Amino acid sequence: MNEISKFGFESDPRDPDAALRTSLVNDWFVHEVLPLEVSLLSFLRRSWRNKDDVEDLCHDVYVRVYEAAQKQIPYPVKAFVFTTARNLLVDRFRHEHVIAIEVAADLDTLGVAVDEPGPDRSVIAREELRRLQVALDRVSPRCREAIVLRKIEGLSYREIAARMGITEKTVEGYLTDGLSVLANIIYGEDLPA
Repeated sequence: MNEISKFGFESDPRDPDAALRTSLVNDWFVHEVLPLEVSLLSFLRRSWRNKDDVEDLCHDVYVRVYEAAQKQIPYPVKAFVFTTARNLLVDRFRHEHVIAIEVAADLDTLGVAVDEPGPDRSVIAREELRRLQVALDRVSPRCREAIVLRKIEGLSYREIAARMGITEKTVEGYLTDGLSVLANIIYGEDLPA
């Protein structure tokens, strides 16, 4: 049986060092990354125009930092955390400035060719969706519900808390645990065929 860390990652029983590595990353995260939270939140508030997104952005930075530390603990920590935050802000900014397809009623007005996926891309996409569904099925029901509401329906922590009848802090915990388990399942171990 796999052991689950306090951050939701399972240790691989085939890897005797996995539990120790996860424990080291957990301790590193608590002692090196979490103390930067005040500075990180201040940076995100100054850099992002929508102040309601700041806590979500902070959480996403933590997820990226923790996932990177699973491979190799970064040094220097502060520079890595703030570079990760900056890159996340750039990604979000780019994402927000993508023109919605609904804006152009006719694709011909955009001056681009329609790029229909070939059979190989369709098969790959279906396989990725199947792997994601298998991974989601392995996450606890409450964590799965929080992930779907946040990542698929795009609800804020406050909206998720209201819908699930829990506090925003509990939402944050569900998302942290659920996304960590998902990342470990998808990137850290083989799924059954």
